[in-house]
Amino acid sequence: MFAYYLDLAWRSMRRSKVLTALMVLAIALGIGASMTTLTVLHVLSGDPIPGRSGSIFYPQLDPQDMDGYQPKDPPPEQVTWIDGMNLLHAARADHQALMTGGSVPVQPAQASIDPFYADARYTTSDFFTMFGVPFSGGTGWTALDDDRKARVAVISKALSDKLYGAQGAVGKVLRIKDVSFQVIGVLGDWHPNPHFYDLNIGNYAEDEDVYLPLSTSRDLELAHNGSNDCWGRGGEDARHFETASCVWLQLWVQILDPAKVAAYKQYLIHYSLEQKALGRFQRPPNVRLMNVMQWLNFMRVVPGDVRLQAWLALGFLAVCLINVVGLMLAKFLRRSPELGVRRALGASRRDIFVQLLVESGMVGLAGGAGGLLLAMIGLWLVRRQPSDYASLAHLDMTMLLATFTLALFSTLCAGLLPAWRACLVTPALQLKSQ
Repeated sequence: MFAYYLDLAWRSMRRSKVLTALMVLAIALGIGASMTTLTVLHVLSGDPIPGRSGSIFYPQLDPQDMDGYQPKDPPPEQVTWIDGMNLLHAARADHQALMTGGSVPVQPAQASIDPFYADARYTTSDFFTMFGVPFSGGTGWTALDDDRKARVAVISKALSDKLYGAQGAVGKVLRIKDVSFQVIGVLGDWHPNPHFYDLNIGNYAEDEDVYLPLSTSRDLELAHNGSNDCWGRGGEDARHFETASCVWLQLWVQILDPAKVAAYKQYLIHYSLEQKALGRFQRPPNVRLMNVMQWLNFMRVVPGDVRLQAWLALGFLAVCLINVVGLMLAKFLRRSPELGVRRALGASRRDIFVQLLVESGMVGLAGGAGGLLLAMIGLWLVRRQPSDYASLAHLDMTMLLATFTLALFSTLCAGLLPAWRACLVTPALQLKSQ
Protein backbone atom coordinates (compact mmCIF):
# COMPACT_ATOMS: atom_id res chain seq x y z
CA MET A 1 0.00 0.00 0.00
CA PHE A 2 2.84 2.38 0.82
CA ALA A 3 4.34 1.85 -2.65
CA TYR A 4 0.93 2.69 -4.12
CA TYR A 5 0.84 5.94 -2.12
CA LEU A 6 4.33 6.78 -3.36
CA ASP A 7 3.19 6.25 -6.94
CA LEU A 8 0.12 8.47 -6.43
CA ALA A 9 2.31 11.16 -4.83
CA TRP A 10 4.78 11.07 -7.71
CA ARG A 11 1.99 11.38 -10.28
CA SER A 12 0.44 14.28 -8.36
CA MET A 13 3.77 16.10 -8.10
CA ARG A 14 4.34 15.72 -11.84
CA ARG A 15 0.88 17.07 -12.65
CA SER A 16 1.36 20.19 -10.49
CA LYS A 17 4.96 21.02 -11.36
CA VAL A 18 4.75 24.73 -10.53
CA LEU A 19 3.14 24.27 -7.11
CA THR A 20 5.52 21.42 -6.31
CA ALA A 21 8.54 23.49 -7.31
CA LEU A 22 7.38 26.39 -5.17
CA MET A 23 6.93 24.14 -2.13
CA VAL A 24 10.31 22.46 -2.63
CA LEU A 25 11.98 25.86 -3.04
CA ALA A 26 10.35 27.26 0.11
CA ILE A 27 11.42 24.25 2.16
CA ALA A 28 14.94 24.29 0.69
CA LEU A 29 15.42 27.95 1.57
CA GLY A 30 14.21 27.44 5.13
CA ILE A 31 16.20 24.24 5.68
CA GLY A 32 19.33 25.70 4.05
CA ALA A 33 19.33 28.80 6.26
CA SER A 34 18.50 26.81 9.40
CA MET A 35 21.07 24.08 8.90
CA THR A 36 23.83 26.56 8.08
CA THR A 37 23.41 28.37 11.39
CA LEU A 38 22.58 25.22 13.39
CA THR A 39 25.69 23.48 12.06
CA VAL A 40 27.88 26.41 13.12
CA LEU A 41 26.19 26.41 16.55
CA HIS A 42 26.61 22.62 16.81
CA VAL A 43 30.33 22.80 16.01
CA LEU A 44 31.04 25.70 18.35
CA SER A 45 29.10 24.33 21.31
CA GLY A 46 30.36 20.76 21.05
CA ASP A 47 32.22 18.84 23.75
CA PRO A 48 35.97 19.27 23.07
CA ILE A 49 36.90 16.09 24.96
CA PRO A 50 33.96 13.67 24.87
CA GLY A 51 33.97 11.11 27.65
CA ARG A 52 36.32 13.17 29.84
CA SER A 53 34.73 16.59 30.19
CA GLY A 54 32.56 15.52 33.13
CA SER A 55 35.55 14.49 35.24
CA ILE A 56 37.91 17.40 34.42
CA PHE A 57 37.50 20.57 36.47
CA TYR A 58 38.84 24.11 36.51
CA PRO A 59 39.56 25.31 40.08
CA GLN A 60 39.29 29.02 40.86
CA LEU A 61 40.15 30.93 44.03
CA ASP A 62 40.64 34.59 44.92
CA PRO A 63 44.08 35.77 46.11
CA GLN A 64 43.50 39.46 45.37
CA ASP A 65 43.70 42.37 47.83
CA MET A 66 40.66 44.32 49.05
CA ASP A 67 40.95 47.06 46.43
CA GLY A 68 37.66 47.12 44.52
CA TYR A 69 36.29 44.12 46.39
CA GLN A 70 32.65 43.22 45.79
CA PRO A 71 31.24 40.16 47.64
CA LYS A 72 29.43 38.79 44.58
CA ASP A 73 32.36 39.12 42.15
CA PRO A 74 33.60 35.84 40.67
CA PRO A 75 37.16 34.74 41.47
CA PRO A 76 39.91 35.39 38.90
CA GLU A 77 39.94 33.16 35.85
CA GLN A 78 43.57 32.11 36.44
CA VAL A 79 45.89 31.35 39.36
CA THR A 80 49.19 32.69 40.63
CA TRP A 81 52.41 30.71 40.42
CA ILE A 82 52.44 30.12 44.18
CA ASP A 83 48.85 28.89 44.35
CA GLY A 84 49.19 26.84 41.19
CA MET A 85 52.28 25.08 42.51
CA ASN A 86 50.73 24.54 45.95
CA LEU A 87 47.62 22.94 44.49
CA LEU A 88 49.68 20.96 41.98
CA HIS A 89 51.99 19.47 44.58
CA ALA A 90 49.14 18.82 47.02
CA ALA A 91 47.88 16.28 44.46
CA ARG A 92 44.36 16.14 45.90
CA ALA A 93 42.96 15.14 42.48
CA ASP A 94 43.69 12.07 40.37
CA HIS A 95 45.57 14.21 37.86
CA GLN A 96 46.43 17.90 37.71
CA ALA A 97 48.18 20.10 35.18
CA LEU A 98 49.41 23.69 35.48
CA MET A 99 50.00 25.56 32.24
CA THR A 100 50.18 28.72 30.16
CA GLY A 101 50.63 29.66 26.52
CA GLY A 102 53.78 30.89 24.87
CA SER A 103 55.74 31.40 21.68
CA VAL A 104 59.16 29.92 20.98
CA PRO A 105 61.80 30.65 18.30
CA VAL A 106 62.48 27.41 16.44
CA GLN A 107 65.87 27.08 14.75
CA PRO A 108 65.73 24.26 12.16
CA ALA A 109 68.87 22.26 11.47
CA GLN A 110 68.12 22.37 7.73
CA ALA A 111 69.54 25.41 5.97
CA SER A 112 66.57 25.31 3.59
CA ILE A 113 64.13 26.22 6.39
CA ASP A 114 64.32 29.68 7.90
CA PRO A 115 63.94 30.11 11.68
CA PHE A 116 60.37 30.77 12.75
CA TYR A 117 58.19 31.23 15.81
CA ALA A 118 55.84 28.44 16.88
CA ASP A 119 52.96 28.51 19.34
CA ALA A 120 53.86 26.63 22.49
CA ARG A 121 52.21 25.19 25.57
CA TYR A 122 54.18 25.24 28.81
CA THR A 123 52.66 22.67 31.10
CA THR A 124 53.27 19.81 33.53
CA SER A 125 53.50 16.08 32.96
CA ASP A 126 49.86 15.13 33.66
CA PHE A 127 48.61 17.28 30.76
CA PHE A 128 48.78 14.42 28.25
CA THR A 129 47.31 11.75 30.50
CA MET A 130 44.51 13.91 31.87
CA PHE A 131 43.28 15.16 28.50
CA GLY A 132 43.81 11.82 26.77
CA VAL A 133 46.17 13.29 24.20
CA PRO A 134 47.04 10.67 21.54
CA PHE A 135 50.61 10.11 20.36
CA SER A 136 51.73 9.00 16.93
CA GLY A 137 55.19 8.33 18.36
CA GLY A 138 56.98 8.52 21.69
CA THR A 139 55.32 9.77 24.85
CA GLY A 140 55.12 12.74 27.21
CA TRP A 141 57.58 13.63 29.94
CA THR A 142 57.45 12.61 33.59
CA ALA A 143 57.06 14.50 36.87
CA LEU A 144 60.79 13.99 37.38
CA ASP A 145 61.42 15.91 34.15
CA ASP A 146 59.33 18.75 35.58
CA ASP A 147 61.45 18.80 38.71
CA ARG A 148 64.73 18.63 36.77
CA LYS A 149 63.67 21.37 34.32
CA ALA A 150 64.52 18.89 31.62
CA ARG A 151 65.23 19.98 28.05
CA VAL A 152 62.60 17.72 26.49
CA ALA A 153 59.80 18.53 24.07
CA VAL A 154 56.66 17.08 22.57
CA ILE A 155 55.72 18.43 19.15
CA SER A 156 52.75 18.26 16.80
CA LYS A 157 52.61 15.95 13.81
CA ALA A 158 52.59 18.97 11.51
CA LEU A 159 55.81 20.33 12.97
CA SER A 160 57.39 16.87 12.91
CA ASP A 161 56.61 16.48 9.21
CA LYS A 162 57.90 19.96 8.46
CA LEU A 163 61.25 19.55 10.24
CA TYR A 164 61.99 15.82 10.04
CA GLY A 165 59.81 14.41 7.27
CA ALA A 166 59.35 10.67 7.07
CA GLN A 167 62.31 10.05 9.39
CA GLY A 168 60.22 10.90 12.43
CA ALA A 169 61.06 13.33 15.20
CA VAL A 170 61.30 11.10 18.28
CA GLY A 171 64.88 11.16 19.56
CA LYS A 172 65.86 14.07 17.35
CA VAL A 173 67.19 17.43 18.57
CA LEU A 174 65.04 20.55 18.38
CA ARG A 175 66.78 23.90 18.76
CA ILE A 176 64.78 26.56 20.60
CA LYS A 177 66.34 29.87 21.58
CA ASP A 178 69.86 28.45 21.09
CA VAL A 179 69.04 25.56 23.46
CA SER A 180 68.88 21.91 22.38
CA PHE A 181 65.75 19.96 23.32
CA GLN A 182 65.26 16.24 22.80
CA VAL A 183 61.98 15.42 21.09
CA ILE A 184 60.43 12.61 23.14
CA GLY A 185 56.94 12.55 21.63
CA VAL A 186 54.90 13.45 18.57
CA LEU A 187 51.17 14.08 18.95
CA GLY A 188 48.56 12.18 16.99
CA ASP A 189 45.25 13.56 15.76
CA TRP A 190 44.21 15.86 18.61
CA HIS A 191 42.40 19.08 17.77
CA PRO A 192 40.05 20.01 20.62
CA ASN A 193 37.67 22.83 19.83
CA PRO A 194 36.90 25.08 21.56
CA HIS A 195 40.43 25.63 22.87
CA PHE A 196 38.99 24.90 26.32
CA TYR A 197 42.16 24.56 28.40
CA ASP A 198 43.28 28.15 27.70
CA LEU A 199 40.65 30.56 26.42
CA ASN A 200 42.95 33.53 26.95
CA ILE A 201 44.69 33.00 23.63
CA GLY A 202 41.41 32.59 21.73
CA ASN A 203 38.26 30.49 22.10
CA TYR A 204 39.00 28.68 18.86
CA ALA A 205 42.74 29.22 18.64
CA GLU A 206 44.93 26.95 16.54
CA ASP A 207 46.63 24.02 18.22
CA GLU A 208 50.10 24.48 19.65
CA ASP A 209 53.08 22.95 17.84
CA VAL A 210 55.49 22.71 20.78
CA TYR A 211 54.87 21.42 24.33
CA LEU A 212 57.52 22.04 26.99
CA PRO A 213 57.76 21.55 30.76
CA LEU A 214 56.51 24.65 32.55
CA SER A 215 59.54 24.70 34.83
CA THR A 216 61.87 24.62 31.82
CA SER A 217 60.08 27.54 30.19
CA ARG A 218 60.58 29.66 33.30
CA ASP A 219 64.22 28.61 33.64
CA LEU A 220 64.92 29.72 30.05
CA GLU A 221 62.66 32.81 30.28
CA LEU A 222 60.68 31.78 27.22
CA ALA A 223 58.05 34.22 25.96
CA HIS A 224 54.65 34.08 27.67
CA ASN A 225 51.75 34.77 25.28
CA GLY A 226 48.86 34.40 27.69
CA SER A 227 47.08 37.08 29.67
CA ASN A 228 47.88 38.20 33.20
CA ASP A 229 46.00 40.18 35.79
CA CYS A 230 48.05 41.84 38.52
CA TRP A 231 47.32 43.94 41.60
CA GLY A 232 49.41 45.94 44.02
CA ARG A 233 52.93 46.13 42.60
CA GLY A 234 52.60 42.87 40.70
CA GLY A 235 53.44 42.69 37.01
CA GLU A 236 56.27 45.22 37.06
CA ASP A 237 58.63 42.53 35.74
CA ALA A 238 57.29 39.52 33.85
CA ARG A 239 60.53 37.65 34.55
CA HIS A 240 59.54 37.42 38.21
CA PHE A 241 55.96 36.19 37.84
CA GLU A 242 56.77 33.38 40.27
CA THR A 243 56.67 35.83 43.18
CA ALA A 244 54.46 38.55 41.70
CA SER A 245 50.89 39.18 42.79
CA CYS A 246 49.56 38.18 39.36
CA VAL A 247 47.24 35.49 38.09
CA TRP A 248 48.52 34.13 34.78
CA LEU A 249 48.35 30.32 34.88
CA GLN A 250 45.59 27.81 34.19
CA LEU A 251 45.13 24.85 36.54
CA TRP A 252 43.06 21.83 35.51
CA VAL A 253 42.37 18.78 37.66
CA GLN A 254 40.77 15.43 36.97
CA ILE A 255 38.58 13.83 39.63
CA LEU A 256 37.44 10.41 38.50
CA ASP A 257 35.15 9.73 41.48
CA PRO A 258 32.12 12.09 41.42
CA ALA A 259 31.81 11.71 45.20
CA LYS A 260 35.19 13.41 45.65
CA VAL A 261 34.29 16.59 43.74
CA ALA A 262 32.64 18.22 46.77
CA ALA A 263 35.64 17.23 48.90
CA TYR A 264 38.04 18.93 46.49
CA LYS A 265 35.95 22.11 46.53
CA GLN A 266 36.01 22.02 50.32
CA TYR A 267 39.77 21.65 50.13
CA LEU A 268 39.94 24.85 48.06
CA ILE A 269 38.00 26.67 50.78
CA HIS A 270 40.33 25.36 53.50
CA TYR A 271 43.34 26.33 51.38
CA SER A 272 41.97 29.88 50.99
CA LEU A 273 41.44 30.15 54.75
CA GLU A 274 44.95 28.89 55.35
CA GLN A 275 46.46 31.43 52.96
CA LYS A 276 44.38 34.18 54.56
CA ALA A 277 45.78 33.22 57.96
CA LEU A 278 49.29 33.42 56.50
CA GLY A 279 48.56 36.94 55.24
CA ARG A 280 48.68 36.13 51.50
CA PHE A 281 44.92 36.27 50.90
CA GLN A 282 42.86 39.21 52.13
CA ARG A 283 39.41 38.43 50.81
CA PRO A 284 36.98 35.87 52.23
CA PRO A 285 37.17 32.44 50.55
CA ASN A 286 35.73 32.66 47.05
CA VAL A 287 36.17 29.41 45.15
CA ARG A 288 34.57 27.74 42.17
CA LEU A 289 34.97 24.32 40.61
CA MET A 290 33.39 23.84 37.19
CA ASN A 291 33.79 20.99 34.75
CA VAL A 292 34.74 21.58 31.13
CA MET A 293 31.26 22.19 29.72
CA GLN A 294 30.22 24.34 32.70
CA TRP A 295 33.38 26.39 32.25
CA LEU A 296 32.70 26.92 28.53
CA ASN A 297 29.13 28.00 29.29
CA PHE A 298 30.29 30.33 32.06
CA MET A 299 32.83 31.92 29.72
CA ARG A 300 30.19 32.25 26.97
CA VAL A 301 32.51 30.70 24.45
CA VAL A 302 29.83 30.45 21.75
CA PRO A 303 29.48 33.94 20.21
CA GLY A 304 26.14 35.58 20.94
CA ASP A 305 25.61 36.48 17.28
CA VAL A 306 25.77 32.78 16.33
CA ARG A 307 22.92 31.96 18.72
CA LEU A 308 20.92 34.94 17.43
CA GLN A 309 21.46 33.86 13.82
CA ALA A 310 20.23 30.36 14.67
CA TRP A 311 17.00 31.72 16.15
CA LEU A 312 16.47 34.04 13.17
CA ALA A 313 17.03 31.16 10.77
CA LEU A 314 14.49 29.00 12.61
CA GLY A 315 12.05 31.91 12.40
CA PHE A 316 12.68 32.09 8.66
CA LEU A 317 11.99 28.35 8.42
CA ALA A 318 8.67 28.87 10.21
CA VAL A 319 7.71 31.57 7.66
CA CYS A 320 8.62 29.21 4.83
CA LEU A 321 6.48 26.45 6.34
CA ILE A 322 3.50 28.77 6.64
CA ASN A 323 3.79 29.43 2.92
CA VAL A 324 4.07 25.69 2.29
CA VAL A 325 0.84 25.13 4.25
CA GLY A 326 -0.96 27.58 1.97
CA LEU A 327 0.43 25.98 -1.19
CA MET A 328 -0.44 22.48 -0.01
CA LEU A 329 -3.93 23.55 0.95
CA ALA A 330 -4.48 24.99 -2.52
CA LYS A 331 -3.04 21.90 -4.19
CA PHE A 332 -4.98 19.34 -2.16
CA LEU A 333 -8.32 21.16 -2.40
CA ARG A 334 -7.85 21.43 -6.18
CA ARG A 335 -7.84 17.64 -6.20
CA SER A 336 -11.21 17.39 -4.41
CA PRO A 337 -12.93 15.62 -7.34
CA GLU A 338 -10.20 12.97 -7.52
CA LEU A 339 -10.28 12.45 -3.74
CA GLY A 340 -14.12 12.26 -3.83
CA VAL A 341 -13.98 9.47 -6.41
CA ARG A 342 -11.48 7.55 -4.25
CA ARG A 343 -13.79 7.93 -1.27
CA ALA A 344 -16.77 6.72 -3.33
CA LEU A 345 -14.77 3.66 -4.42
CA GLY A 346 -14.19 2.67 -0.82
CA ALA A 347 -11.15 4.59 0.42
CA SER A 348 -11.52 5.77 4.00
CA ARG A 349 -10.66 9.19 5.30
CA ARG A 350 -7.64 7.61 6.97
CA ASP A 351 -6.44 6.29 3.59
CA ILE A 352 -6.77 9.73 2.03
CA PHE A 353 -5.00 11.35 4.99
CA VAL A 354 -2.06 8.93 4.81
CA GLN A 355 -1.84 9.35 1.02
CA LEU A 356 -1.57 13.12 1.30
CA LEU A 357 0.97 12.91 4.13
CA VAL A 358 3.14 10.61 2.01
CA GLU A 359 3.02 13.22 -0.72
CA SER A 360 3.99 15.89 1.84
CA GLY A 361 6.90 13.71 2.94
CA MET A 362 8.18 13.39 -0.63
CA VAL A 363 8.06 17.15 -1.01
CA GLY A 364 9.94 17.45 2.27
CA LEU A 365 12.69 15.06 1.17
CA ALA A 366 13.10 16.94 -2.09
CA GLY A 367 13.25 20.19 -0.14
CA GLY A 368 15.77 18.62 2.24
CA ALA A 369 18.04 17.73 -0.68
CA GLY A 370 17.86 21.31 -1.92
CA GLY A 371 18.36 22.60 1.62
CA LEU A 372 21.46 20.43 2.01
CA LEU A 373 22.97 21.97 -1.10
CA LEU A 374 22.16 25.48 0.14
CA ALA A 375 23.57 24.64 3.59
CA MET A 376 26.84 23.48 2.05
CA ILE A 377 27.06 26.72 0.10
CA GLY A 378 26.26 28.68 3.26
CA LEU A 379 28.96 26.88 5.25
CA TRP A 380 31.44 27.54 2.46
CA LEU A 381 30.65 31.25 2.79
CA VAL A 382 31.06 31.03 6.58
CA ARG A 383 34.53 29.53 6.11
CA ARG A 384 35.46 32.60 4.10
CA GLN A 385 34.71 34.92 7.02
CA PRO A 386 37.62 36.43 9.02
CA SER A 387 36.65 34.80 12.33
CA ASP A 388 38.62 32.37 14.48
CA TYR A 389 35.95 29.69 14.20
CA ALA A 390 35.35 29.96 10.44
CA SER A 391 37.50 26.94 9.55
CA LEU A 392 35.36 24.71 11.80
CA ALA A 393 32.17 25.21 9.77
CA HIS A 394 31.81 21.75 8.22
CA LEU A 395 28.77 19.50 7.93
CA ASP A 396 29.31 16.23 9.81
CA MET A 397 27.23 13.06 9.59
CA THR A 398 25.07 14.08 12.56
CA MET A 399 24.04 17.36 10.94
CA LEU A 400 23.62 15.65 7.56
CA LEU A 401 21.02 13.32 9.06
CA ALA A 402 19.51 16.23 10.98
CA THR A 403 19.00 18.10 7.70
CA PHE A 404 16.70 15.46 6.22
CA THR A 405 15.05 14.74 9.57
CA LEU A 406 14.17 18.42 10.03
CA ALA A 407 12.97 18.73 6.44
CA LEU A 408 10.78 15.62 6.67
CA PHE A 409 9.38 16.41 10.13
CA SER A 410 8.64 20.06 9.38
CA THR A 411 6.97 19.25 6.05
CA LEU A 412 4.83 16.52 7.59
CA CYS A 413 3.74 18.98 10.27
CA ALA A 414 2.98 21.54 7.56
CA GLY A 415 0.92 18.94 5.68
CA LEU A 416 -1.31 17.99 8.62
CA LEU A 417 -3.81 20.83 8.19
CA PRO A 418 -4.12 20.62 4.38
CA ALA A 419 -4.43 16.81 4.52
CA TRP A 420 -7.08 16.96 7.26
CA ARG A 421 -9.00 19.65 5.36
CA ALA A 422 -8.93 17.58 2.17
CA CYS A 423 -10.31 14.56 4.07
CA LEU A 424 -13.45 16.51 4.91
CA VAL A 425 -14.48 16.63 1.26
CA THR A 426 -17.97 15.10 0.80
CA PRO A 427 -17.83 12.39 -1.88
CA ALA A 428 -21.46 12.86 -2.99
CA LEU A 429 -20.98 16.54 -3.77
CA GLN A 430 -17.86 15.85 -5.80
CA LEU A 431 -19.54 13.05 -7.79
CA LYS A 432 -22.57 15.22 -8.46
CA SER A 433 -20.39 18.04 -9.81
CA GLN A 434 -18.69 15.73 -12.30
